[in-house]
Amino acid sequence: MTAADISPREMADAGLCTGCGACVAALGEGRARLAWARDGQLKPAGPPEWMDRRTPALSRLCPFSPQARDETQIARARFGDAPHDDPFIGRYREAWVGYASEPGYRERGSSGGMVSWVAAELLRLGMVDAVAHVAPARDGRLFRYVLARGIDHLNQGAKSRYYPVEMSQVLAEIAHTPGRYAVIGVPCFIKAVQLLRESDPVFMRRIAFTLGLVCGHMKSRHLSESFAWQMGAEPDEMESFEFRLKNPSRPANWYTAQVVTHDGAVRQRDWWHLAGGDWGSGFFQNAACDFCDDVVAETADVSFGDAWIEPYASDGRGTNVVVVRSAAVSRLLHDALAEGRVNLQGVDAEFVRRTQAAGFRQRREGLAYRLRLRHGGGVRPVKRVAPGPGGFPMRRRLIYRCRRAISRWSVPAFLIARRLRSRRLFLSWAGLMITIYDGLAYSRGPLRRVFGLLRGR
Repeated sequence: MTAADISPREMADAGLCTGCGACVAALGEGRARLAWARDGQLKPAGPPEWMDRRTPALSRLCPFSPQARDETQIARARFGDAPHDDPFIGRYREAWVGYASEPGYRERGSSGGMVSWVAAELLRLGMVDAVAHVAPARDGRLFRYVLARGIDHLNQGAKSRYYPVEMSQVLAEIAHTPGRYAVIGVPCFIKAVQLLRESDPVFMRRIAFTLGLVCGHMKSRHLSESFAWQMGAEPDEMESFEFRLKNPSRPANWYTAQVVTHDGAVRQRDWWHLAGGDWGSGFFQNAACDFCDDVVAETADVSFGDAWIEPYASDGRGTNVVVVRSAAVSRLLHDALAEGRVNLQGVDAEFVRRTQAAGFRQRREGLAYRLRLRHGGGVRPVKRVAPGPGGFPMRRRLIYRCRRAISRWSVPAFLIARRLRSRRLFLSWAGLMITIYDGLAYSRGPLRRVFGLLRGR
């Protein structure tokens, strides 16, 4: 042990825990677990002797640990033969835009259906025995990680879930059950899996494939609770929740949320009409996401995102951008393309960057600025982006500060309003913050002229 080693409590208190559960799966003992924290995130919990124990093992395993290998180092070791290396999307063999042509996948998925299609193909070909993915739950959580051993079970997990989940239980099952597995996850979860594979030969043998999801940031459970509340449903009455109902007749980026309550009532509303529905404003964001520099899951064998540029963004059927790093996945896709089971066109790194331009701006320019602003003691993040001098326009700096304020204060604003049973209180606070953010980011609303004076400054 060294002075630089970390403990689970230190990572959580520093706002650098994403709740992946790798620490509990690999190092947990006794009553160690992931539990709901006040901010609506899942965080380590357990006896003090475990929560406060600093160990080299955790320092190497936690994806946000300053001592852990970074995404570039992991990808270089795992995909060293990949011919391309891009500063934004990392090492890769090829990139595609398109969708699954095989019936059902595109229709069931939030986007082009390629995540479920590749996972199902790995199962169909016997390349894995099970897939760890997120599916609806009915046990006090809306969603959780499960292992799908058949394609029908896998299809139950299609669609995007903007809700906290953790992997400790499925990782424990993988550790105790021989076989070959694939894991689907956001960038920090996939990084945790790769660090776990490097530290434990059992996981190295058994986790054969990782499927990464492009990520803007992670949300707390309060996002779904807030949406339900705004639609007239009490959060504790939710039976199920859909974040992205698909409607082929509307643009893909017009999200519609749906809540079904215990009494069978169904309520729907477009995100644009919900406080917190503008993803970029940062409502209910996990604090650790302010210090992430991986947008496209650079350590995954293959990564999937939405193609958020025209003409794809307007196609309500959904279209994926796919970044391939594994030779095995590349062969799988080329075979399917020749058979007409997928519809894919090759693209370059610049195309992928444009589909996620806002995310890269937030994780490069914005991250550099936030690293410069970070104050206080505790664990300090070490990222591939250096703290910036803050030389970009004042308006950009104010946008980053506004997002940070919304992320930080949306949880207490929501919880206080819930305790007082006052939707109006939360909506009034949210409306004020949205007015400020819209004026800064989009030059719209009553403050557009005020913030317009800052253009270029």
